[in-house]
Amino acid sequence: MDILDLLGYLGALIIGVVLGLIGGGGSILTVPVLVYLLSINPVTATAYSLFIVGTSSLIGAGNYVKKELVDFRTATVFSIPAFIAVYSTRKYLLPAIPEQMVTIGNFEITKGIGIMLFFAVIMVVASISMIRDNGKEVKMETKVKYNFPLIIIEGIVVGVLTGIVGAGGGFLIIPALVLLAKLPMKKAVATSLLIIAVKSLIGFLGDVQNLEIDWVFLLIFTGLSILGIFLGGYLNKFIDGEKLKKGFGWFVLVMGIYIIWKEMF
Repeated sequence: MDILDLLGYLGALIIGVVLGLIGGGGSILTVPVLVYLLSINPVTATAYSLFIVGTSSLIGAGNYVKKELVDFRTATVFSIPAFIAVYSTRKYLLPAIPEQMVTIGNFEITKGIGIMLFFAVIMVVASISMIRDNGKEVKMETKVKYNFPLIIIEGIVVGVLTGIVGAGGGFLIIPALVLLAKLPMKKAVATSLLIIAVKSLIGFLGDVQNLEIDWVFLLIFTGLSILGIFLGGYLNKFIDGEKLKKGFGWFVLVMGIYIIWKEMF
């Protein structure tokens, strides 16, 4: 095992710690860790990320279920179009993308490069969301109101994005739950974890049929991430999560820009 392998497994622990500390965002690091530190093909990395993110989110959602903060009806309404979209993307859309996407002179964008560039753009958007988050709580509503057409559209969009890049998409789901389902922020965060878990794990099923999965590696990496979640939950008692979230947002922004530079040049 070389230094990059060690850093990759350390990255698994850090991903979990970030998830435990700020309740989201850590999953956006999964694909870069798998690709750049552990030298895993981008398509396979996004598949592994779905399993890692889905399992980690399920653990987090379980904690919120005990606190009765998960709105199961809203999770169901949002999850159905999302998991149909993510499964279809992994099973049919991603395999249909050609290995050589664009060729301009000597410049060539392969499928792997295209996925990483798209992922980097998502990282930049997510980082801006984390940096600008003002942390204001939405007042508790006595009745949840649904905008069904927009929720379905949002679910499909999030499902397709998740299917392509393998990230959870919490930065898109949480605002949708607050604005479209009128959920208070704490319930939106809790419910989003259940949605992320369901759609990510169902999306991964689309990969099981297309890819050869290294289950030993995947379970070890996922186990380290879960361990990190519990460690992050403990550290959360001593660290201001909101301040950390903004700092992590800047880190993700730099990482996104670096990936664009690395893949293009």
